[in-house]
Amino acid sequence: MIKQMMGVMAAGLLLASQAQAAAVTSTFEDLALAPNSNYNGADTVFRSGIANFQFNYDELYGSWDGFTYSNQTDTTTAGWLNQFSAYTGGGVDGSSNYAVAYVSTYFGNQPTVTFDTAVNVAGAYITNTTYSVLSILYGDDFAKAFGGASGNDEDWFKLTAYGFDAAGNDTGSVDFYLADYRFSDNSQDYIVSEWTFVDFSSLGAVSKITFDVTSSDNHPQFGINTPAYFALDNLIAAPVPEPTQTALLLAGLGLLGFAARKRRS
Repeated sequence: MIKQMMGVMAAGLLLASQAQAAAVTSTFEDLALAPNSNYNGADTVFRSGIANFQFNYDELYGSWDGFTYSNQTDTTTAGWLNQFSAYTGGGVDGSSNYAVAYVSTYFGNQPTVTFDTAVNVAGAYITNTTYSVLSILYGDDFAKAFGGASGNDEDWFKLTAYGFDAAGNDTGSVDFYLADYRFSDNSQDYIVSEWTFVDFSSLGAVSKITFDVTSSDNHPQFGINTPAYFALDNLIAAPVPEPTQTALLLAGLGLLGFAARKRRS
C-alpha cells in the first residue's frame, strides 16, 4: 500500500513539474482577421500563446511600428504599400496568420515581446517580408540593390534579438542574418526566403525580448535604407518554474525518499 501511495505521489509531482514547464507556441491563428488583411488600428498589445506583442500607431503621421499580425500573401508587389506580406506567402507550414515587425528609426521604437512571468524561449521562425526582399534584390527609391553593380559589394541585413529579465537586466543577444552578401564566392550570397527557425534559448530566462535590424546600407542622417521589416511565426516559450514550486517539488521528492528508507528499515 505504501509503495502504491509513493508511486502516485511521485507521478503527481512529476506531472506537476512537467505541466509547469510545458511549452506554448504563439501561432497567431487565435487572432481574427479578414482574408488577405492585417491589423492596423489603435495602439494595442495583442496576445498569442503566452506572449504579448506591442503595436504602436501614430495618428499624426498615420504610421506604425512594433509588431502587427497579418495573413497577406502578396509575394510580387514591390514598395511600402506591400509592407504586411511575408515573402513566403503565408505562415509556417501553410498556416494563415503570422506577425510582421517594423523597426522605426524615426521614433526609436524596437518591436517588443513581453511575458507575464519569466519564460525560457526556445526560438521562433523568422523570414523576410516581400517589401524587404524585393528592395534587396532590385533596390528602390531609398535603398541599393545588394551586391551593387558588380555583385561584389559585401552587403548584409541582420536581425538581433535582445533578452531582458524581470529586473530589466540584459540576458544576452542572438544575431540572425536576413540577407548576407559578404562571401568571396557570390554564389553563396543569400536572402532568407523561407521560414527559418532561430534558436533563442541562449537568452536564458526572460520577461522581455526586443528586436532590432541593421544593414550595410545606411543614410548618414536618416539611418537604415533597407526596409526595416521582418516576419515572425510560431514563437515557442515555456514558463520558468517559480522557486516555491521547485522547492515543493524537491521537498516532495525528499519525503518520498525518507518514506522509502523508513519502509526498508
